[in-house]
Amino acid sequence: MRLLHTSDWHLGRAFHRVNMLGAQAEFIGHLVTTVRERGVDAVVVSGDVYDRAVPPLAAVELFDDALHRLADLGVPTVMISGNHDSARRLGVGAGLIGRAGIHLRTDAAACGTPVVLADAHGDVAFYGLPYLEPALVKDEFGVDKAGHETVLAAAMDRVRADLATRAEGTRSVVLAHAFVTGGEASDSERDITVGGVAAVPSGVFDGVDYVALGHLHGSQTITERVRYSGSPLPYSFSEADHRKSMWLVELGPGGEPAAERVACPVPRPLARIRGQLDDLLADPGLAGHEEAWVEATLTDPVRPADPMARLTERFPHTLSLVFDPERAPEDPDISYARRLAGRSDQEIAEDFVAHVRGAGPDPREQGVLQDAFDAVRADDAVREVAR
Repeated sequence: MRLLHTSDWHLGRAFHRVNMLGAQAEFIGHLVTTVRERGVDAVVVSGDVYDRAVPPLAAVELFDDALHRLADLGVPTVMISGNHDSARRLGVGAGLIGRAGIHLRTDAAACGTPVVLADAHGDVAFYGLPYLEPALVKDEFGVDKAGHETVLAAAMDRVRADLATRAEGTRSVVLAHAFVTGGEASDSERDITVGGVAAVPSGVFDGVDYVALGHLHGSQTITERVRYSGSPLPYSFSEADHRKSMWLVELGPGGEPAAERVACPVPRPLARIRGQLDDLLADPGLAGHEEAWVEATLTDPVRPADPMARLTERFPHTLSLVFDPERAPEDPDISYARRLAGRSDQEIAEDFVAHVRGAGPDPREQGVLQDAFDAVRADDAVREVAR
């Protein structure tokens, strides 16, 4: 069976000030063409279809167009909700839409109920694990402690239990939206860290033939059976080195996967340039970036006059301007943002406690902080659904 694995469309999202809806529509057209020309048997979309719980109308219309075009091809599609989606909104009409071969899996309670497709070698069971907010689904899975690994493990127990009841030789595919150990993050993913544990081990998914992951925006291979497709378009300059693509996966008769990357259309290349302003404007080696979307980091010790106007004369598509004067690390003027870069909310809070009290939090206090951050994230998720 030939599968096309994609995720993280983020319909409705802009790139800095640039409306990406046209590029997203071009990607949908490319997806449909790939399905038709490469003989794809099933499409899997691993979450973050939209960029927010209540997407703009134009994004909903593009999603509707994508569903109609995939349904017209007669190729089944299995799709899950991600942490940017409202699971309840995305799942509206799922039963009816399923009759057209578009299978929306947005309910955590149904993660052990697969979509079963067949080819000449037998059945393939597709299990959809929507994004599982631990604080909201721990009761559904009967776990005491809310954590990504705990709830994903419980969901996978249901998958393996169902798979064990099926005919011998039934192959299996799991769609999941999670941060798996070994994956490389970028700046454009919304944090789904809960309980201070940023990632779950890939071993959670043992026992299935292929795991189609979403959430991280770079295409990457965790193991031969566990892969991220990445987003089809860039959504931050940290993705400047990404090669945006989908995975075309051949699932063999015994469940062995063979994957090929299929490149996605590039609306405009990204470039990150760094240096003093006069040097950037004069450097002939930067000529190749003059038509790119540019993030310029200026290292001038004193902020130059009219930097954006001067930059756009040479680089007309400059979208981001960062000031990072060259200073010694101990310089008291080093920015607050730089001091916090790469630190989690929990670490920042613990540092604050140490700053005001003279000693960091003890284990009990760390647990209180952890519970508070978990409660805020869960409340945010509930509010997004209720909007």
